[in-house]
Amino acid sequence: MTEPLQHFLTTFVPKHYDVYLDINRQAQTIVGEVTIFGEALSDHIFLHQRGLKIKSVTVNQNEVAFTTQNTHEALGLANVPLGQVEIVICYETVLTATLMGIYPSDYEVNGVKKQLVLTQFESSGAREAFPSIDEPAAKATFDLAIKYDEQPNETILANMPETQVVDQVHYFATTLRMSTYLVAFAFGSLISEETTTSSGVKIQVFATDAHTKPTLRFALDMAKRSIAFYEAYFQTPYPLPESKQLAVPDLSFGAMENWGLVTYRESALLIDPENAALTQKHRVATIIAHELAHQWFGDLVTMAWWDDLWLNESFANMMEYVAIDALMPEWHIWESFQMNDVPLALQRDAIDGVQPVHVAINHPDEVNTFFDSAIVYAKGARMLVMTRAMIGDAAFQKGLKHYFDAHQYGNATGADLWRALSNASGQDVTGVMATYLTQPGYPVISVTVNPEGQLIISQQQFFIGPHDDQERLWQVPLTSNFSDQTLLLKTKAEIIGDYASLRKQVGGPILLNIGQQTHAIIHYDDALLADILVHLDQFNAVSQLQILHDLRLLVQAQIVSYAQILPVLHKVAANPTILVQQASHELLNDMQRVMQDDATGTATLQLFVRQLVQPQLQRLGWEARPNEANDDTRVRPLIIGAALTVQLPEACAKSDALYGQYQADLTQMPAYLRRAVLRDQIARTSNIAWFKQLFIRYQQTSDTGLRQDLMATLPGTTNQAALQLIVAHLNNIDVVKPQDFGIWYGGLLHNPAAQQAAWDWARAHWDWLDDKLNGSMNYTNLAKIPANYFQTPQRLAEFKAFFGPKLNQANLTREIIMGQVVIENQIALIKAQHNLLGQALEAALY
Repeated sequence: MTEPLQHFLTTFVPKHYDVYLDINRQAQTIVGEVTIFGEALSDHIFLHQRGLKIKSVTVNQNEVAFTTQNTHEALGLANVPLGQVEIVICYETVLTATLMGIYPSDYEVNGVKKQLVLTQFESSGAREAFPSIDEPAAKATFDLAIKYDEQPNETILANMPETQVVDQVHYFATTLRMSTYLVAFAFGSLISEETTTSSGVKIQVFATDAHTKPTLRFALDMAKRSIAFYEAYFQTPYPLPESKQLAVPDLSFGAMENWGLVTYRESALLIDPENAALTQKHRVATIIAHELAHQWFGDLVTMAWWDDLWLNESFANMMEYVAIDALMPEWHIWESFQMNDVPLALQRDAIDGVQPVHVAINHPDEVNTFFDSAIVYAKGARMLVMTRAMIGDAAFQKGLKHYFDAHQYGNATGADLWRALSNASGQDVTGVMATYLTQPGYPVISVTVNPEGQLIISQQQFFIGPHDDQERLWQVPLTSNFSDQTLLLKTKAEIIGDYASLRKQVGGPILLNIGQQTHAIIHYDDALLADILVHLDQFNAVSQLQILHDLRLLVQAQIVSYAQILPVLHKVAANPTILVQQASHELLNDMQRVMQDDATGTATLQLFVRQLVQPQLQRLGWEARPNEANDDTRVRPLIIGAALTVQLPEACAKSDALYGQYQADLTQMPAYLRRAVLRDQIARTSNIAWFKQLFIRYQQTSDTGLRQDLMATLPGTTNQAALQLIVAHLNNIDVVKPQDFGIWYGGLLHNPAAQQAAWDWARAHWDWLDDKLNGSMNYTNLAKIPANYFQTPQRLAEFKAFFGPKLNQANLTREIIMGQVVIENQIALIKAQHNLLGQALEAALY
């Protein structure tokens, strides 16, 4: 028998699968039979399987010998006749113990334990459920037949509608041609709500019976409207009869775009209709819009191989904003893109060793290491935002229509998309995007005036921390306030024109990258920056945000200092927009880290922050006002949180009063206040009995908003007994679900009082973590999270000592190497900035 090739599709092309599964939850076992119709291209063919106990194999009704190769996750068949064949495989397996394959998800209703069983097949989990060609390009149709130990009032769902039940076997309609990783089903005690679009698509939302129907209705409305929007925008009908959204207790991803049966974490789908923060509504709406964009971009047309994973995720990440901006224009949702995705991409992409958007992947298991939200999602989305801005929305839609028409029910590459957009627009989209797609990092555009008075722009790769500069160049589309035309910078440097004439033409300072749509940052020379800062309050909020973002990154690269930025923060303190306020508070949080181990410096910084937030708190108050500006609604919780963090006396008194008013039922506390109040109360209260009550409340509540708030705030306690309680439950999956481990672990590492205990626990329990999380999307966080919070030479040495021996683990290598760079830079930043910042803070107090 020959060795398996990288792509099994070269030996056998599947056309159709009949999958029969008999699932026993009590025994945690699965008995399966799969019949595969397809074309054998070789007399030696390979199918994927992982952990399956193969009982028998027949080809064209003749029993054949087979081999299993665990290293390659292969089932090998020899002496197969060439051409069309029918392969029948009988096998056994078990429900998995991870969040991949077919797995159980436990929950409680009124103290009674229940279980939902569901699938998670991306990227290579389908082979744990049935033998197949488990590659994206191996598209086929599927008939599912599922029997399970069914209880009264249980529901089973799959990609397609159920057609019949015979002898307790549930049969589902034949799917459209699709990839194995999108096959999905789930069963258990479910509640639901449904509606229908004007085009006849049935929209349904499901959750376990731990929840109530009203919590499904926001998602139902968003799903219905998103499907309708995409049908119009893509000019391509939704091709299935149903679109089902299912909230599940445990999921490796935030959500998963299975065609026709999208799965979500409960916090990503369910909302209390009477009391939900605007940020929670934004999150749920954008996640739904993201997953439903995938029904076309990813499901209808699928990447040919995992190296184009970005093609799925970057596109859906951008389209979630396009859709919600159209559906809820009053939300100004593109502001969230500017505040969240843009800095996330810029921060991560400045670390030497970061992956490019398009990266070679040799095995599907490697995909889990490349689901980098900052790169595959945020940076890739920025590339598409740049493209849409370059060619205009009409050409963008036209190009997408051509793309769908050419590749529907098939596969495509990134080059196919760029070609369609280039043809639709008449512009060289491919040339510009290739430099961003295949290269890691991005340029810093330096803007200077030479001795002859000419404005010069130049590009160089921007780095934060230790690096090896390989002198990469990009094709950088740059907008400006002195020209209606986009400048495309292709070279190292370019003369733009006479500076004095350009400034006179503008009537103010020169600005580049208007709208912050290009993936780059701008470094103005001292004179140009001083001119900008004098006129800062005359610019729109996006331009002010961009200046603050760029300055923040330039500080981290030690090109400018925090001391230089303090006057800027004073200047924008009264700005009412969420864009400027959030950017300012991110800078203040960075400064807090610099002063973290200096009690005097921390106290001085707190006084400085009080000066900034007190006037805003007085302006906004604690209660939402009828018909208030969207910015006020979004800024209020930010200001309240900051006021409580720096212990503004009147804010603490209000927090005490609010907690006293709502402590009997925290679900009734206004959701936009709750997280800030809980964080304050937990930080200032040392009563362990009270803390235990909150910890139990976290475990028992079915309110997703309250659950998220408690998960975000409980690790902030300074009470050592309370911290020991949390740490003792980190490996209790009934309390800390594997999907949420990173949230708890990050919260503890962020807390100086808890960091040592959490770090010690993780090192001592690594085998358990490896067993529970390896193979899921959360595994790489085990190296990434500590690196984000460690900032002392001792922690760096401990990080190297612990993770050094794991460098040869392909799914950790990049995070370990980059983690060391991140920690080293934070140590150097504190050393260089601490004294200067302390002196500047003292001088800034009034």
